[in-house]
Amino acid sequence: MDNLLNRLATVQGRRDEVPNQELAREIIESEDTTAIEKLVEWLNHKTKGITQDCIKVLYEIGAEKPKLIAPHLGAFVDLLSHKNNRLLWGGMTALDYITLEASAKMAAHIPQIVAGMERDSVIAKDHGVVILAKLSSLPDYGEKAFPFLMNALWKCPSKQLPMYAEKSLIAVNESRKSEFLHLLNQRMGDLEKDSQRKRVEKVIRKINLFGSF
Repeated sequence: MDNLLNRLATVQGRRDEVPNQELAREIIESEDTTAIEKLVEWLNHKTKGITQDCIKVLYEIGAEKPKLIAPHLGAFVDLLSHKNNRLLWGGMTALDYITLEASAKMAAHIPQIVAGMERDSVIAKDHGVVILAKLSSLPDYGEKAFPFLMNALWKCPSKQLPMYAEKSLIAVNESRKSEFLHLLNQRMGDLEKDSQRKRVEKVIRKINLFGSF
């Protein structure tokens, strides 16, 4: 793709994400792996705006065609320790989208995922929980990932619990049912809003009707 760098929002002097979204769309349609390799390379660019544009384009690609960015899983894992918060949560977002595409490699990086979740980014925590839930839903990696998922739900702020409980339903099976219900019932008292309690109660009802979700 000609003049790839010039397609990024920062290089165009734009403050919106439209150029990055348009670029992602073109790469998705053309499956331009060479362009993806350049974007991954520029995650280390000296210009902050360019690095942030690149991760945006990459996870937009991953949201629709995860196979295109899955080969670069290691680069996204590296971002989990980056001092730039935007790259931290951008990297976690990309990893979320490719979890099922590269589950074996993702499972090997659970410690880095958990460490990234413990940093100061709500978005990274949100996507980290989804990653752990997806891995927990897989027979080969569930036993490894599920304890970390449960720990995240025990520790999360009460306002995040309803969403995390909903996202974690895919990880619940008959053998995990009682443990998951215990957590939700124990944390119910932490919920300050009626709307939050109703969402968790709905999750509890689904678990009690196990097999219907």
